[in-house]
Amino acid sequence: MDGSMSPLMREASLLGEDGGSAAAEAAWHGLFWLVFANAVGVLLAVLLLAPGLNRLLGEWTYGRWVMVHMNLELYGWTSVPMAGFLFRAYGAERGPLARWRRPVLWVWSAALGVGALSWLSGHSSGKLFLDWSGYARVLFAAALLILWALLAMALVWNRRAGARASAAAWAAKVAGLLLLLAVPFLIYRAASPGIYPAVNPDTGGPTGTSQLESSLAVVAILLVLPLGLTRRKRASARVVAMGWAVLAAESLLCAVLSRGNVSHRLPVQYLSLGSLLAWLPLLPAYYAAFAWHPATRLWRRAMLWWWAALVVTGWILFLPGVLDHFKFTDGLVGHSFVAMAGFTSSLIVFVLVELLGEDAWIFNRARSFYLWHGSVIAYIVLMTAAGWREGFDPAFTMVPGPERNTLYALRLVSGVLMLAASLDWLVDATKLLRGQPPAWLDVALEKTA
Repeated sequence: MDGSMSPLMREASLLGEDGGSAAAEAAWHGLFWLVFANAVGVLLAVLLLAPGLNRLLGEWTYGRWVMVHMNLELYGWTSVPMAGFLFRAYGAERGPLARWRRPVLWVWSAALGVGALSWLSGHSSGKLFLDWSGYARVLFAAALLILWALLAMALVWNRRAGARASAAAWAAKVAGLLLLLAVPFLIYRAASPGIYPAVNPDTGGPTGTSQLESSLAVVAILLVLPLGLTRRKRASARVVAMGWAVLAAESLLCAVLSRGNVSHRLPVQYLSLGSLLAWLPLLPAYYAAFAWHPATRLWRRAMLWWWAALVVTGWILFLPGVLDHFKFTDGLVGHSFVAMAGFTSSLIVFVLVELLGEDAWIFNRARSFYLWHGSVIAYIVLMTAAGWREGFDPAFTMVPGPERNTLYALRLVSGVLMLAASLDWLVDATKLLRGQPPAWLDVALEKTA
């Protein structure tokens, strides 16, 4: 068996209490919360079909589980794995400080567990995705600060140990640390009910400006990620420079647009948002300018395809008439799945695959890959159909009926399949950390030897 073990598995068996890799450990924690949040999602789908079951849950009814589901997807699955990226970028995966990365991840997971109990107990700030309140709010901010302290110490240690890095790279990491230091304080502050109301009467809802702002923030993250993951190919400087130039131009456009209570019907609003369509060809070209591990090919393509779907459908749904029909319906729930279950999840897995290298087999099994994406697509189609009907009849999703129940039952099935795919990844991630490759991997290695 030793001859078939990957380098990561051999490392896990030799490092003792500090075994495993930073990426594998971060992946396991993220997948644990993905499975938990997906299981809660299945429960919510059941409750929508059979509301009477809420009586069996006591105080832990649908409204409280919704908070748990959404927050654990955001702060668990789509956030914890990025700690693996930060460990790599700041050198916390090696040296004497590497032993602390595991406790840091457990502190983060503990904060999420305490948060879930807090939300189920009825404690919340009342703000979507900023439900942190009381002791849970303090603990989560503390967990982020502990992670930041480890990254800062690792950066200093590597600098003193003579790690080679250009002045520009060092300055970029220091600037990144300064930005990361603001995150726990901003989250803690924004969760306060006294900062701004959960429902703000001073805004008319999403505008082209606000949508463009949030989208450009995502674009900036997409442009930064390759710089911390891999090296740029030769003769690709022009493409990389073009990407940053377009981001600067669109940021300038965003800065001069009107804000506040602005109608989405104004041409300048939906046309400015349409400027994001420029990234459909540009982002694939930008990512092709970097030398990625061959194992990333499957998820890199998936991420780029979901990005294209997100940009195109986001712009179409914002257009006058279309948004008026789908606003506050299940159609926007379907679009949120394009963003989170499609694009963001693919991006997270793509980053983890690059970090894991040849040990990325936990994500590259065809069964779980197609099961996940097929189920996500089915969910999006179902919710778009439900939203379309709801746009004509607002009572469609509130009053049980054959058509509504059929769509919701199929949604439940797609949720169960997504749960199965995520559980598949978690089981394989556990085997990876334990140095116990599954039998099918041994056969694959023999065939390729």
